Amino acid sequence: MQIPSKYDASKVESKWYDYWMKHDYFHSTPDEREPYTIVIPPPNVTGILHMGHMLNNTIQDVLIRRARLQGKNACWVPGTDHASIATEAKVVAKLKEQGIDKNDLSRDEFLKHAWDWTHEYGGVILEQLKKLGCSCDWARTKFTMDDDMSEAVIKVFVDLFNKGLIYRGYRMVNWDPEAKTTLSDEEVEYIDKQGKLYHIKYKIEGSDEELTIATTRPETILGDSAICINPTDKRHFNLKGKKAVVPICNRVIPIIEDEYVDVEFGTGCLKVTPAHDENDKVLGDKHKLEIIDIFNEDATLNSYGLHYEGNDRFEVRKAIVKELEDLGLIAKIEDHSNRVGISERTKAIIEPRLSDQWFLKMEDLVKPAINGVLGEDTDIQLFPKKFENTYRHWMENIRDWNISRQLLWGQQIPAYYYGDGKEDFVVAETVEEALKLAQEKTGNSELQASDLTQETDALDTWFSSWLWPMSVFDGIRNPENDDIKYYYPTNDLVTGPDILFFWVARMIISGYEYKGEAPFKNVYLTGLVRDKQRRKMSKSLGNSPDALKLINDYGAGGVRVGLLLSSAAGNDLLFDEALCQQGKGLGNKIWSAFYLTTLWEVSNDIEQPQSSKVALDWFEAKFQKALAEIEDHFGKYRLSDAIMVIYKLIFDDYCGWLLEAVKPAYGQPIDTKTYNTIIGLLEDNLKILHPFMPFITEEIWQLIAERTPEEALIVAKWPELKPVNETLVTEFDFAAEVISGVRTIRKEKNIAFKDAIGFSVINNENVSNAFDEVIIKLGNLESIEYVEEAVEGALTYRVKSNEYFIPMAGSIDVEAEIKKLTEELNYTEGFLKSVQKKLSNERFVNNAPEQVVASEKKKEADALAKIETLKASLSSLG
Repeated sequence: MQIPSKYDASKVESKWYDYWMKHDYFHSTPDEREPYTIVIPPPNVTGILHMGHMLNNTIQDVLIRRARLQGKNACWVPGTDHASIATEAKVVAKLKEQGIDKNDLSRDEFLKHAWDWTHEYGGVILEQLKKLGCSCDWARTKFTMDDDMSEAVIKVFVDLFNKGLIYRGYRMVNWDPEAKTTLSDEEVEYIDKQGKLYHIKYKIEGSDEELTIATTRPETILGDSAICINPTDKRHFNLKGKKAVVPICNRVIPIIEDEYVDVEFGTGCLKVTPAHDENDKVLGDKHKLEIIDIFNEDATLNSYGLHYEGNDRFEVRKAIVKELEDLGLIAKIEDHSNRVGISERTKAIIEPRLSDQWFLKMEDLVKPAINGVLGEDTDIQLFPKKFENTYRHWMENIRDWNISRQLLWGQQIPAYYYGDGKEDFVVAETVEEALKLAQEKTGNSELQASDLTQETDALDTWFSSWLWPMSVFDGIRNPENDDIKYYYPTNDLVTGPDILFFWVARMIISGYEYKGEAPFKNVYLTGLVRDKQRRKMSKSLGNSPDALKLINDYGAGGVRVGLLLSSAAGNDLLFDEALCQQGKGLGNKIWSAFYLTTLWEVSNDIEQPQSSKVALDWFEAKFQKALAEIEDHFGKYRLSDAIMVIYKLIFDDYCGWLLEAVKPAYGQPIDTKTYNTIIGLLEDNLKILHPFMPFITEEIWQLIAERTPEEALIVAKWPELKPVNETLVTEFDFAAEVISGVRTIRKEKNIAFKDAIGFSVINNENVSNAFDEVIIKLGNLESIEYVEEAVEGALTYRVKSNEYFIPMAGSIDVEAEIKKLTEELNYTEGFLKSVQKKLSNERFVNNAPEQVVASEKKKEADALAKIETLKASLSSLG
């Protein structure tokens, strides 16, 4: 079979992915082996592959492929999230293009469009993950809106309601006027925004007096219910017991007193708008104030907005300021910076809004989840540990979770109203069960299913994905099934720190509540992907590369290695495309190494040279040392460090040293024993590289020998850890320095490598002669002579205290060499004087930073050593 001299990823990757799929290597069913389980953080069904997904899923695939090689029953469950807000927004936009208004559709009609959209565009990202080489158990693919997944969500809602943990409450919530839904506190991002502080004058009823309030939101004055002053503020004693008149709408409101008012801020008079500010709502409840909501659900003004009805809140702000100025009621306007909440999904500015919502009590639910991560006997490890503080802060300051959303796409809340009152409802998994409960509750056996109206709100997306590690194995509906008993708890979760609370913490909470144990053992939190200027990658900045184009340009293996080379555990990843080139280079290097072995003629008739035997023994020791380091890095989730060890082992040690040490002379055969060992070591290298570069390693593995499907690399055996012969490793490191010295002199003196040269050593270090044959071969030396005294007429160099001599007779122009060495000696002595002058200056030594002084001392030591070597070389030549 003709093996190409260069690796072509485009011809290899789909071939092996199809082969793996055909032979079902990714699929897992419970058996007697130790399970190793990962559940994918389900990407949005609307999503396409971006750099964050690439990093996250590369790490998961590395872990799952390694577990498979270790003989574990590896199961990686893929899937997607219905992403209610994001998906509904896309469906609404598509309908708009077709001239259809969402509000003109029934729930069922809208959901049909949503499902059509999902079937057309959903799952694109999962197909893209296959291009990356992800070895998910595709037969287990789940979607958070699958019937069985939705059933589990509804079951949990009913259970928590029956436990008294879910309640319906009229509360101030975060309202997204673009998505027209409430958001949980965690779905709101806060940004600093430059705005204005408006000082507005209010008339005092029945007098010519005025008071002035300061507000950043003049449009909300139309919802004012009171003016509040601090009872201790002497400036406003004259206002006690009086009433104020709201400008424009001329509504008369009370002036109330409360110590809540900060006398230092603004004017000391606070407008109270209970419908549009959380703190004002508290004041309003305390003082029994009227609640006047001036906004529609899209943040346009309603009838309380008078002549501004139907206009957007920010347009009204400009118009109302102009009207107040015309009325002479603006005292002044100042620049003012304040923190504004925006929707994580739509980026719309959040409105505080009072509405009936569903909440989950968190105070008791959260306790086992705090203990499981932060307690004395922890069940879950966070990597890196620094995120424990973030976790603690969130969990110990948790508020009740607003789980209802005013959306159609999502699991519909299973509450059924049978009357007109807010409390006239029952909660049940099905309408049939709801009817029975309603009949019991009302004592009316004549009640029909048609008399019940289901709650229109859907559940927060996170309320389905918090069950993910259980529901993907049907552990909620069938808690004793074989899958959940075998695969749960899962092993590792790989995700971003931005959803540590949204998703990770909530999964931990639900795991303890429904399985009595944590859903996973380890959580590896990756960094965010940034460009080399440390900017977050985004479409708007245009700094986010096309993931599929990268795979096309560098091969999946090159991209995977490039991502991990730029990603230290838990820190932000500074992505540079050059690292993908470096990853591709590693693939090319191991391919070239393999290709070289295919060019050798193998002979049974020749003995193994001593140089080959000792070099092979060294590499086996070096491999074991590297394997121990790799295992340690995997244990700490330091995957970038693991790939660096593998990179150096293959690039430098196997390709750079070992193959050079064993390759036969030009046109000569290689002995069978050496060849077989070289191939065996190549196979070991392929095994440890396979999790990182699955395609090229499988291709080489299958080209080395004919293999049955049971012998494929994907299911081969991870190398066993054995004791390391440290002496061999140390002695070779010394020999490598000796060889490098010979090569340097050959290069500097233009001595052709084909010409064998003499070589002598004064062995002050008492170095073993174990690697002499390797040094002779790689330096092309006639022999190595051990001498007691310096050799005349030779160039010399040192490795530690050993001195090495290369006779120059006939090889070089001695006079020219003496001249060159003399010039170098004079320059170095001059350089040494300048350094010593600096070090003899007490002011410099006492005042310069410690590392600067240390650097100068190192320069002095290096110059002294170089002078000694140059003098020795001159002495031997002259």
